[in-house]
Order: sequence, then C-alpha cells, then structure tokens
Amino acid sequence: MELWQNIPFFSILLSLASASFTSIMPARAARRTAIVVTSAVLCMSAALIGFTTAYGGSYTFMMGHFPAPWGNEIRAGVLEAVTAFAFSLIMLISLLGGLTKIEEHVENGKQNLYFIMCELLLTALLAQVYTNDLFTAYVFVEIMTIAACSLITSRIKGRTLFAATRYMIMNLLGSGLFLLGLTLLYDLTGHLLMEDIREQVTMLAQTGLYHQPLTVVIALMCIGLAIKSALFPFHTWLPDAYGYSTPASSAMLSSLVSKGYIFLLIKIIYRVIGLDVIRDSGIDNVLLIFALVGIVMGSVSAIRERDIRRMVSYSSVAQIGYIFMGIGLGTEAGLVAALFHIIAHAAAKSMLFLSTSGLCEVSGERRLFRDLRGSAYRNPIAGIAFVVGAFSMVGIPFMGGFMSKLCFASAAMEVGGERMLLVLLVLAISTALNTLYFLRTVITIYRPTIREYPEAAGFHPRASFAVAMVAAIALNVALGVCSQPVLNAIAAGLTCFG
Repeated sequence: MELWQNIPFFSILLSLASASFTSIMPARAARRTAIVVTSAVLCMSAALIGFTTAYGGSYTFMMGHFPAPWGNEIRAGVLEAVTAFAFSLIMLISLLGGLTKIEEHVENGKQNLYFIMCELLLTALLAQVYTNDLFTAYVFVEIMTIAACSLITSRIKGRTLFAATRYMIMNLLGSGLFLLGLTLLYDLTGHLLMEDIREQVTMLAQTGLYHQPLTVVIALMCIGLAIKSALFPFHTWLPDAYGYSTPASSAMLSSLVSKGYIFLLIKIIYRVIGLDVIRDSGIDNVLLIFALVGIVMGSVSAIRERDIRRMVSYSSVAQIGYIFMGIGLGTEAGLVAALFHIIAHAAAKSMLFLSTSGLCEVSGERRLFRDLRGSAYRNPIAGIAFVVGAFSMVGIPFMGGFMSKLCFASAAMEVGGERMLLVLLVLAISTALNTLYFLRTVITIYRPTIREYPEAAGFHPRASFAVAMVAAIALNVALGVCSQPVLNAIAAGLTCFG
C-alpha cells in the first residue's frame, strides 16, 4: 500500500487527536490548534484529490490487522477526496470568519470546549465521508449530533437553549429511526460493510424475499437522515438553531452538518441499497414530493421573515429541498447535481451567515431589515460577500448556484414525463421567489441609512474576517466559472462509488 493511501486515516486521526489535546489548552492555543489542524486536513485532502485522480479509481483501507467484521474499513476515491476538501475548506472559512463573535459570545473559560466541538465535528464529517462500515457511520452520526448541539448552546442566551432543546429532540428522533433501520438491515443481511450489504440486498431484490421489510428499512433510514438534515416537513427546528447560534456555529450547521447527513444518505442509496431497489420501493417518489414542496415552502417562509438571519435560515430549507430533489429523481445525473449542490450551497450559505453577522455588527447588533439600511456601506466586505452569496442562491450566471440549477434542469430533462415538468416548474417558481427575498435584502443593505450608528464609526473588520470573506467569494465564483472539472470529478467518483 502506498503512503498516500493512508491520508483518510491520518485526517480522521489528526482531527480526533487534536480534539483530545485541545481540552487541556487555553482558549488562544485551542483556537490556533483548530485552525492549524483544519488547514492540515485541507492540504491532505487536496493531495488525496491529486493521487486518486492519477490512480483512477477507489481503494479500500483496512484499519488495523483485523479484517471485517471485527475490524473496520475506509474507502476513498476522488468523490470522497473532493467532498473532504470542500468540507475542510468551509470549516476553515467558518472558523476564521466567526472568530470575533466566538470570542464575544462564548465565555473565555469555555472557548477551548468550543474548538473541541469543532474538531469533533470535522472528525465526524471525515469519518462519514470515508467509512465503509455502516455502524461506524452511525457512531459518528451521534458524535456529530452531540458536537452540533454543543455548538448551538455555546452562546448563552435563552433562545439558543430553546433552539438546542428542539434540535436535540428532533435529531434524537432521526437517530433512533436510522438506528432501527440499521438494526433491521443487519438482521436481513448479516453484514455491516457496505459492499457486503449491497450483495445481499441485490440478492433479496432479485428473489423477492423480504420485500416489505426491506422497504421499511429504506424508509426508516431515509426518514431518519431527512429529519436530521431538515428536509420539509421535518425542518421546524432549523430556523431557531441557525438563527440564534453564534455566526460560526450557524455557518457550520448549515454548510457542514446537514450536508454530512445527506452525503451519508447518498452513500446508502447508491452504494448500500442501489438505485434500482430504491426506485422499486417508491421511496424516491416520496423524497421528490417532500423536496418540491420544501423548495416552495422554504422560500415562502423566507419572504415572510423580517429578521435577516432567520430569512437566511429558511432559505436553507429550500436549498436542502434542491438536494433531495436531485436524490428523488433516482438517476445518476440527479445524484451528480445533488452532490454538486452540496458543495455550492455549503460555500454560499457559510458566507451568507458570516456576512449577515458583519452587517448586524455595524447596525448595533440589530437584525431586522429596517435597521440594516446602509449596513453594506458601513461594512463593505460583508456587503459584497452577501451580494455574491445571494447571487449564487438565486442562480445568477458565473456563480455556483447557477450551475447547480442547470444540472438539476438537465437531470430532469433526462427523466422526462411528469417528473420533468414538476421539477422545471418548481425550479422556475423557486428562482422567482429567491430573487424576491434576496433582492429585497440587497436593496435594503445598500439603501441610505435613516439613523446614526455611533458604534460603526471608524469600523474596520478583523483581518481574519476579511480573509474568510475573500476566500468564500473566490470559492463561489470558482464553482461557477470552473464548475466542469468539479462536475467531472463528481461523475467519475460516483462511477467508482458503487
């Protein structure tokens, strides 16, 4: 085995070990450790993209000297490498962009705990991306749930405690359903490794044995992860959890946590169960209906909001609907579009949450639209970042969001029939609705102010915030202008994914 094939293992081990060592560090050292470790994982993921592209396929790495089912396995290919690179880059942007508010919202004695949770979150994301064992995936799903809940409660405020409670209740429900499905799947197949399960599921599907139990298993696992990723109508916990957390937490929750669950669901659908079995079960139709309704309802809820952070939060409901729409199409083209939108939405949404915090900071920490007039002039880099993120969400050309919608439309055209008409209609309606609420916000932040904000006099954003915003802007533009290499990598990786 080549040394570079150990990169997934080293990435997971490094982030997990750093979480342990951070527990004995003071706040400043913990902050630096989190940034350095995330940067190291980013560099290793970039190297893995190059190696797997040259290698031309995926490979399996056995951890330790014990084969499955006693040991554990990691599987990596270009798709996993690209996803790990995107997740670690957005984690780094979220940390850098949210440092000021972390220091302000989190008590000094607890800041090292905050960065421990960030590192555990990164560990769980990497493990879900790379693991080839379904039970290991569940273990890290639970670790990510605990880390995410801790990130919400890090800001001591009444609404955040309420939001964290709702988040925990709904996510425990999702975890329970997922575990129940996993237990039944193990009972049916006798395996936990993904390829071994796939062989048994294929055999059961061909023989027609246990058709109803298998359908129940698929439904339980899909609903469990749909709840955890806030697919409509299971999204009720999302606006408060995203809207009242510290900005770095909101950026990570919206851009990484929900996407980690969805990536795991795609692995289960494509690698563990198989698209043919999913289509035969009819679960793809259910996901598609929920997704289409969620796209419209999330956008309508965003239009009704007068709080900018809750508006951005409701926008996530619609965007998660887009991803599930690609999954619900039940084709490889739909999955490619969904995987690309995972990256595009993560890049734009982290920037939107961080930039809104910058706009609120120069508006006396007020979040209502009427108080944000002129805020883009008081914090120009935040204003520009918000505009770029809004353009991406609407689907303006040369932005990542435009390429996502183009891929969804193309995937729908391949399917044809009523599905094509429904998807294209919802894409058109949602684009109009997105334009409505994002254009209103952009106009508001650039309208002349009607009141004075003494706290904004002489304001200069922190260097780390400016660097994060510039990086996020560049990432969003790159995903729009240079999207084809990313799409090719996703398509090639998906071929090796099954």
